[in-house]
Amino acid sequence: MVDRLEKEYQGKVEFRRVDVEKDPQGPALMQQFKAQYVPTFVFINSDGSTAAIKVGELSRGDLQKALDGLK
Repeated sequence: MVDRLEKEYQGKVEFRRVDVEKDPQGPALMQQFKAQYVPTFVFINSDGSTAAIKVGELSRGDLQKALDGLK
């Protein structure tokens, strides 16, 4: 579903995926965003501020709502 949304929001939203177990920056990112569970979605506005952090699997509607709320 995320892949489909990435195509739908292309040019509007930048998507980044991090495998926190394999990426050397994974533990630091988990700590920075106080993430304890996978998946954790972090939504960041264009000014770098955190818009929302959502934990667990999300429905397409919930993901779209979070993406549409970005500034």
